[in-house]
Amino acid sequence: MSTENDENVQRTEGAPEGETSERQPGDSAEGAGSDPVGEAKAEAARMKEMWMRTAADFDNFRKRSRKEVDDARRGGREELLKELLPVFDNLERGVQSAQRATDVKAVADGLGMILKQFEGTLGRIGITRVPTVGSGFDPSMHEAIQQVETDEHPPGTVVAEVQPGYKQDDRLVRAAMVVVAKPKAGEAGNTN
Repeated sequence: MSTENDENVQRTEGAPEGETSERQPGDSAEGAGSDPVGEAKAEAARMKEMWMRTAADFDNFRKRSRKEVDDARRGGREELLKELLPVFDNLERGVQSAQRATDVKAVADGLGMILKQFEGTLGRIGITRVPTVGSGFDPSMHEAIQQVETDEHPPGTVVAEVQPGYKQDDRLVRAAMVVVAKPKAGEAGNTN
């Protein structure tokens, strides 16, 4: 063994038997003489490197997450398309049949069957029609486009549907456009 190695490796005071610490050239026995500016620069460089790695990791995570969300959306659209394609196929057949048909009732019946198939498909994927005619006006599901004076229906009741609304589970997809009943002008002020 060389004497240089013996001088650089010394037992640490108070350390258990067998543990040694390596002294760097220029270190004093008391630890004095270290360069605080150099240590601060080294620490700053180490922190900057950690920050840059963290920023790169976060950027990779963001890209990966965006790709996963896009893939999930694409997968959802594909599933929806697979559900709707049979309805489209039947609609296309119905149009071709209607061009050759002489019986209007048969065409109407065929279109009615396709409509039922479409409603069933929407139901399977969780999309339901918003209830309208006969129900009370609900601004969270209905869009009133007109009010009609009537004594046939209580005020605030939906009397006609102009355009259907749909919701997916509990989330509104499209509000229903409706006509709402209001009391006749003479009845509104008369409380006898």
